[in-house]
Amino acid sequence: GAVWSWGWGGEGMLGHGDEQIQSLPMRIEALAGQRVVAVSASLLHSLALTANGDVWSWGFRGRGRLGHGDTQNQQLPKKVEAFAGQRVVAVSAGGDYSLALTTDGALWSWGDGGSGRLGHGDGQPQLLPKKVEAFAGQRIVAVSAGWEHSLALTADGAVWSWGFGGRGRLGHGDTQEQQLPKKVEALADQRFVAVWAGGAHSL
Repeated sequence: GAVWSWGWGGEGMLGHGDEQIQSLPMRIEALAGQRVVAVSASLLHSLALTANGDVWSWGFRGRGRLGHGDTQNQQLPKKVEAFAGQRVVAVSAGGDYSLALTTDGALWSWGDGGSGRLGHGDGQPQLLPKKVEAFAGQRIVAVSAGWEHSLALTADGAVWSWGFGGRGRLGHGDTQEQQLPKKVEALADQRFVAVWAGGAHSL
């Protein structure tokens, strides 16, 4: 359950309390005593999910992508206290935002809201995790945060996408942005089990 990181340490994204480059994997001691079951790394921030359902984040603070209610850098992992009382089962770090899935099948997002990538129907940043109400009545089983767009998979095997639509990455047959999650109708005759949002494309 230990986490190891290496590479560029700018903005504290490696979680070692400094901004040093690590050419070899180094254990993140700030997570000692925690059993981490999942991790997600984006360009400038990182997320970890512990066995008890807590979310930890660290790295660059811009636009609230860390979920701590402020815009401070975190050079060490810090628990996202907004999830107190919730049990998170999946996390995904996007370009400058984050997604999390709780045990009740609800989706939460925070960070930069540009192009509607947070799924709240606007382009506003969110400094704290906020439930995506557009999925009320749906049970989400998987999520993926890309650079500027997001994907979700519902329990019935349907794929939903939202955010920046450039180059057709949302799969709706156009290049329009979607500020609210929209089902990918072209996949309606299939049952999917996984989704992945890339920089400018989707799988």
